Parts: sequence; C-alpha cells; structure tokens
Amino acid sequence: MHINPERSTRPDYDLLVRQVTSVLEGERDLTANAAQFSALVYDTLADLNWAGFYLAVPAKKGDGQDLLVGPFQGKPACARIPFGRGVCGATAVERKTIVVPDVHAFPGHIACDSASASEIVIPLIKGDKLIGVFDIDSPKVDRFSEEDRVGLERMVAAFLEGTDC
Repeated sequence: MHINPERSTRPDYDLLVRQVTSVLEGERDLTANAAQFSALVYDTLADLNWAGFYLAVPAKKGDGQDLLVGPFQGKPACARIPFGRGVCGATAVERKTIVVPDVHAFPGHIACDSASASEIVIPLIKGDKLIGVFDIDSPKVDRFSEEDRVGLERMVAAFLEGTDC
C-alpha cells in the first residue's frame, strides 16, 4: 500500500509505478482507478494544485470529441474541453505528452485556475484508442522536468494496464 509522508519534487518513479500497481490491484473499474490514481499523484508530487483526468466523449456540439472532466484532486475545473483547445485538447489531438513550462506563454491556454503556472498532460491511449488525458498543474513555473515526463508516462502506463477502458 502507498505510504509517503512528504511530497517530493524528485519522486522515486520506480516506487510510484509499483504503488500504482498495488493501489489498483483487484479493481479494474475506470472511475475507481482514476480516482485512486489522481489521489496518489496529488499526494506524492510536490507543488501541485491540480491532478486529474479528462475523458474523451462525443462532442456536445457538432461532430468530433470533447474532453469531459473525470476524477481529480484540486479546485473545481473546466468541465468540458474541445479537442484541440488548450494543453489538454492539444494533447488529445497530438496523442503525445505536452510539457508546458509557463502556461501563460502557451497559445490558447485555458485558465481553469489562475494560480496554475506550468502543466504536463499525458495522453491515455489503449491499443489505438484515445481514452482521454491525465492533466497535472502546478503553481510554479517550469515545475515539470524530463524525469517527471518519463516517470509520469510510466505511471500512466501502469494505470492503463490495470484498468478496463
């Protein structure tokens, strides 16, 4: 089970991947596992003000898809984001992790929380299907390193492996 008394800006991602597997063991439900995963990330990484999921759903208007807020930790967030809009929407379209050192310099950034200064968004891809994205915001500029990108992608892979979606 997860035990980490203090948050870290340089977490042990090998340990966190094992903790993801442990926390999700015996449960494959998307909502339950997404809630657990969000809590684990929010509780173990320092300097975060939001960590959570946006899941791909049919667009409310017209064709295509939107991202609908799912389980998360932090302040209330934007409920629906069109594909291609903001960092989350760009990640959904590009299907690759996007790290934004300063969100105020990202064209089209959506400010759900004005305190956010940097962001990392990882696509959730199972097979060839985009399930959604995992989004993390920080109130610190340049919070997310290459080590964070690689480690968080590994954690998301463990999440996807342990979850039916």
